[in-house]
Amino acid sequence: MCGIAGVVGAQADAQTKAMAEAITHRGPDGVRLETLANASLAHARLSIIDLECGWQPLHAAGSTIIGNGEIYNYVELARDFQLEGKLATGSDFEPLLHIYAQEGEKAFDRLRGMYAFCLIGADGRTWLARDPFGIKPLYIMQHGGGLAFASEPRAFFKAGLMRTELDEEAAKELLAFNYTLGSRTTFEGLRRLAPGEVIEVRDGRIVSNWVRRPLAPRAPQKAADEEALIRQLDAVLEDSVGVHQRSDVPYGLFLSGGIDSATVATLMARLNERPVTAFTCGFDAPEARDERAAAEKVARALNLDWRETSFGEEDFWRILPKAAWALDDPTADYAVLPTYKLAEAAKGTLTVVLTGEGGDELFGGYGRYRRALRPAWLGGRPAEPRTADPALVARWRAEAAAPGALTPLQQAQWADVATWLPNDLLLKLDRCLMAHGLEGRTPFLDPQVAAFAFALPDRLKVQGRFGKWILRKWLERACPAAEPWARKQGFTVPVEAWIAPRAQEIARRLPSIEALRRVKPDAAEAFAAGQQRWPLLFFAVWALIHLEGATPEEALSQVGGPS
Repeated sequence: MCGIAGVVGAQADAQTKAMAEAITHRGPDGVRLETLANASLAHARLSIIDLECGWQPLHAAGSTIIGNGEIYNYVELARDFQLEGKLATGSDFEPLLHIYAQEGEKAFDRLRGMYAFCLIGADGRTWLARDPFGIKPLYIMQHGGGLAFASEPRAFFKAGLMRTELDEEAAKELLAFNYTLGSRTTFEGLRRLAPGEVIEVRDGRIVSNWVRRPLAPRAPQKAADEEALIRQLDAVLEDSVGVHQRSDVPYGLFLSGGIDSATVATLMARLNERPVTAFTCGFDAPEARDERAAAEKVARALNLDWRETSFGEEDFWRILPKAAWALDDPTADYAVLPTYKLAEAAKGTLTVVLTGEGGDELFGGYGRYRRALRPAWLGGRPAEPRTADPALVARWRAEAAAPGALTPLQQAQWADVATWLPNDLLLKLDRCLMAHGLEGRTPFLDPQVAAFAFALPDRLKVQGRFGKWILRKWLERACPAAEPWARKQGFTVPVEAWIAPRAQEIARRLPSIEALRRVKPDAAEAFAAGQQRWPLLFFAVWALIHLEGATPEEALSQVGGPS
């Protein structure tokens, strides 16, 4: 896990150095800069694999690479391509350079991991790539005669490569969906690579690109032996958690009271001799669902080294501006708040954290999936967001559209994997953890797990009022303390209760924020009436920080938060 930045197609050493300085929180162990014939590269390192020799840029077989993330199957790749004796380091990125020398860009299809990288090949070709689920970010913009890239938008502004101009249409998407769609960012002229996108750059210009999908667009298998599939599920998940634990530094997990993190915890406990460290966040508010009791029950059953932290009203106002700073590419999802607090708590104890993101999307956990399967006369409706703006709905449908003959459930899963998973959940995880120099890993979002889960019959995902049917069946045997069939409330953070006492003052101040005046002129009236209070407050704080240059503390004060 690291931060990367650079310019390809031109030398821009001063700008690249400034870009690296902007993202040192992603790589607190040190920064390496390098100038090549037609490129300037920077790598801010968080040391995870091969602590001594894994520094980047890496050079092998005549090629150069800088990367962010982890390639989990580097051990298998080195074995399959007989690279023993050829590797100069134990880095998870070095085998890719040797394989690229043998088969070019086809090597990218062999990777199992989360990554964003720039590879400059011995064949004179330059590539930028992002993993198929979009777990790791990568942003690009044209700069003079070259193409600039970085792990976070702030790098471009720090280097003076572009101005912080708001993309108003993207901001409207943010307020409608809590995230922006596709490759669009909230900054004019800056785009992110799509999940799975690979681009070839020549003379500073993109000459070709393609996208590798994380899911195969095919209908589910019809005949299925449930017991055999449960055994297969066990093997697939154990293998994924096993490779996601590959690390030369301490690792643990975030444990909620839900099915997904309990699944990861169960497998980690199985695979480790020592107690695994787990962190749980609970809420000190009567309106909130507190998951600590359920998490502690699982932790005791699995003999975890369990740590709890609490989140109250004081944390809300303290963390809000810090999270808004971390999310320079914003998501207005209130789950950023406990995620940020968990990262604070884990810093200093762990460097690698496994989480349960992706379990709902792959195994059919959301209530909207169950509604999508019902006929209209029983309250069924498509699994798509509701907004009054038909143009925004049309844009969302275009991004979410699945190719091929899929079931309604698969279509809903495909839509989430294409939209809110990368641009909300995974973006949130990346920014909140990297702000604290932590690496977040998602074993559900593994190619082998995804291929297994997406092809399952619908009835093994959703039955009656239960989603994640097969996962619950597995968990009731593997960790009955998780109570997988117990009725659980949805995840909530009591933001409304904490905002309400200051709502009138905040509403009075919102018209002073230029971005809100341009995107939602009636923001003050809507806020005072209790509509969209959290998204509007978050966007206001975000805009003050990233568009008007306020510090997080200044931004909170300007919107009427506690001083």
